[in-house]
Amino acid sequence: MLHKTRGIVISYIRYRETSIIAHIYTEKFGIQSYIENGVRSSKGKNRIALFQPLTLLDLVVYHDEKKEIHRISEIKCSYPYQQIPYDIHKSSIGMFLDEVLSKTLKEHVENHYLFEFLYYSFIEFDEKTDHFENFHLIFLLKYAFFLGFAPQNANEIIEQFREMNVSMMVDIDYQKAINQLIIAEYHTPLSFGRQTRNYLVEIILNFYNLHIEDFGEIKSLPVLKEVLG
Repeated sequence: MLHKTRGIVISYIRYRETSIIAHIYTEKFGIQSYIENGVRSSKGKNRIALFQPLTLLDLVVYHDEKKEIHRISEIKCSYPYQQIPYDIHKSSIGMFLDEVLSKTLKEHVENHYLFEFLYYSFIEFDEKTDHFENFHLIFLLKYAFFLGFAPQNANEIIEQFREMNVSMMVDIDYQKAINQLIIAEYHTPLSFGRQTRNYLVEIILNFYNLHIEDFGEIKSLPVLKEVLG
């Protein structure tokens, strides 16, 4: 049966000679896999650019609950990014957040509120012209709410680190910064230096590791730290 849904590309892998299997977070069905034939061929009807990570899509898809891999009938970009693919700072943040999403988006069911949060967060990120260097920090703490473990304050993080024997110091200055981030909106101007920002992301990722099974290492983190330095 055909269904209309919006989607956010998370990743794709090459399949055979000219095809791909794309992993897309959809508004209607959660995270799903779609095979797209011939997309890596010059004769393919759809361009590979449509399947770049975080691309926002309007889709018409074939969906069968009994199948693990589905097909796309119609596809178009619903919001062409103006900055994320072309600004190295924004593309590095995007790459980092996409990797986090790939490790945490597991449900194959509709979650309208989560989808709206992700969809419009990335649009706002693309449109921001200043004060976006801390976007990923604010995003991670907001996203944790939808995953079910958002901290109320820095003390909650410290307590959980202590209970789980996480050997990471969170002094008073970092506690203050975390509390600012928890209540911040994307437009809130926050002045963190490189060292502070890098340590804050380590704190938040360690907090994610406590709650997400097999969360593990974020391979794009060193690139993010270098670029935002």
